[in-house]
Amino acid sequence: MTRVAKQKLLIVEDDIGLQSQLEWAFEAYDVIVASDRKAALSAVRNHKPAVVTLDLGLPPDADGATEGLATLREIVAISPETKVIVASGHEARESAQTAIALGAHDFYAKPINIADLGLIVARAFHIHALEAENQKTPRAASSANGIITGSAEMMEVLRTIDKVADAEATVMLLGASGTGKELLAKAIHTKSSRSRGNFVAINCAAIPDTLLEAELFGHERGAFTGAVKMTVGKIEMAQGGTLFLDEIGDVPAQTQVKLLRFLQERVIERIGGRKAIPVDTRVVTATHQDLATMMREGQFREDLYFRLAEIVVKVPTLAERDGDAVLLARHFLQLARDAKRTKAKGFTPDALAAIAEWPWTGNVRELENRVKRATIMADGAMITARDLDLGAAASPVKRAELRVARERADRLAIAEAIAANNGNLSAVARDLDISRPMLYDLMNSYGISKG
Repeated sequence: MTRVAKQKLLIVEDDIGLQSQLEWAFEAYDVIVASDRKAALSAVRNHKPAVVTLDLGLPPDADGATEGLATLREIVAISPETKVIVASGHEARESAQTAIALGAHDFYAKPINIADLGLIVARAFHIHALEAENQKTPRAASSANGIITGSAEMMEVLRTIDKVADAEATVMLLGASGTGKELLAKAIHTKSSRSRGNFVAINCAAIPDTLLEAELFGHERGAFTGAVKMTVGKIEMAQGGTLFLDEIGDVPAQTQVKLLRFLQERVIERIGGRKAIPVDTRVVTATHQDLATMMREGQFREDLYFRLAEIVVKVPTLAERDGDAVLLARHFLQLARDAKRTKAKGFTPDALAAIAEWPWTGNVRELENRVKRATIMADGAMITARDLDLGAAASPVKRAELRVARERADRLAIAEAIAANNGNLSAVARDLDISRPMLYDLMNSYGISKG
């Protein structure tokens, strides 16, 4: 049986007693220990750890932070992909903020709470692994679905997409605006046997009712004033591929009738034409509207709905995707860095807390726009909540402390792991990449039972 290599964790700590305590607590990892800057930098070069915990109070400045911050600068320069988590005293918050501005991934306060630190470390390993995977196969990840997620809610949607991709059934995506329905439609196309054909998308709400029919079905020359040449419609363009009809609820009644005929007979007639044209295309639709109510009120044909909704997939809002707002914010920032549009390295703790707690009524689209704005407005190396325009004055909801946001995510992760492993705590600890003693401590502190 092949043994999986442990992930490497570098602990930079000059207190021998604390070193031993941390080594025991992090037995799930391959732990390397360093007591000073020279040893730490040597360990980074030789072992290439994914995550580093760094005490800012290193000798010869054990009571200050100058040596620790200097060590941080060099680690970031040597290995920018490494996630550095810094430790500072409760009274040294300014040092922690400086460290974040220099490129530290996260921070924790002394005296150390082993359970809290364990989850911060586990999260850092998870993010490092995601980033490493994206670096290895950025094109494959993008062409597969383009969805960045770590949430159980969205992962369930992606599993459904995988199942239905090769079926010839029509798929309807239901979700609020900005939730990524077009990306999911592209994923269905890309994963299907029709991937070599065209993916043709049309937003039915963006085209006037009088022009939508011609846009979909095409027209012959002279069919109406201004029709100076024959034009192929979107349905024909999707021959052998996938037709994506976004905002299907906005299709007018007359066009609904023609769509229904196409779905039943798989033939179309261009406007002004008499020739039946067979078209072989997979149809995927999406809407944010309540079609059940529209059908009751006679605004949407029931027979058309059942033709379009052979498989219905409900897409969660960003607020329902636990942890994804922060993950996506970092992704959008990295895209800006790759395009040389910003020098910002990351987000300050107040920005991360604000991102995690914001309601995101505009969903992923709103988040992307906020991050774009922040890359323009940010003056320092780190993006703040003010840069994102997510300050307390602008917030419609009360902001929770970062610790509260972390605790909620941690409770959910532990509960899901216990359920997935049928209460086997050894398996739960392995899934969460923490030691069994640490798992027991967390369960006790959060009041989580095994069953």
